[in-house]
Amino acid sequence: FFFFNPHTLLHFLVELPSDCDQVYLAGERANGVYRIQPGTALPFPAFCQMTAEGGWTVVQRRMDGTVNFDRLWQEYRNGFGNLNSKCGEFWLGLEKVCAVTGQGDHILRIELQDWDNHTQHMDYPFHLGSEATHYTLSLGSAVSGSLRIAISPASGLRFSTRDQDHDLKSCANCLVTVVYCAGGWWFSSCGQANLNGRYFATRPRQRLERKQGIFWKPWKGRNYSLKATTMMIHPAKLSV
Repeated sequence: FFFFNPHTLLHFLVELPSDCDQVYLAGERANGVYRIQPGTALPFPAFCQMTAEGGWTVVQRRMDGTVNFDRLWQEYRNGFGNLNSKCGEFWLGLEKVCAVTGQGDHILRIELQDWDNHTQHMDYPFHLGSEATHYTLSLGSAVSGSLRIAISPASGLRFSTRDQDHDLKSCANCLVTVVYCAGGWWFSSCGQANLNGRYFATRPRQRLERKQGIFWKPWKGRNYSLKATTMMIHPAKLSV
């Protein structure tokens, strides 16, 4: 005789959407948290941003400094923060992003906001390698938006945290020895971009602190810490 747990049986009978675009195609139009299951990955909750183009799976959101982004490798791998709020800060998790993007070509949208509430965005063809590659980032040529790229080289940068140094600065660790930055990011030589840096609601007086903020050097410069950022992905087949 075989005995089935009803919850296990329900899991096999109900197919979960593979990403937020599938949530959109199923008729949902409200921004919020939905349960998704990309490929063979275990199901997990994701915040979905619904737009006219479809559903975007949100990877990162910063807006008020309520969540500390100065975390170690394992936390960036698995994700952290306040996902269950429409105004919460979070990092979805590199492993979850890999699961979503492993289903096909994707677009990464980066949205930035300064303290005068001006905004900029850019959409890039996007690929993220597995943990074995240290989540190597590859970006194609921008397909829309006016934000200049600040991740250079656009292909081949590996993710770094304080406990795993994979940046291109051969003489030091951007997050430890040099202390130019904070949080985890795809660093080259520490100075072009970091959207996971420390959140500053007021301009820091110390030069070193200013270098540890949330910045995108081609827009506002190296020492300007941004007010809000969002990173989100959707299948490349959609028009943007």
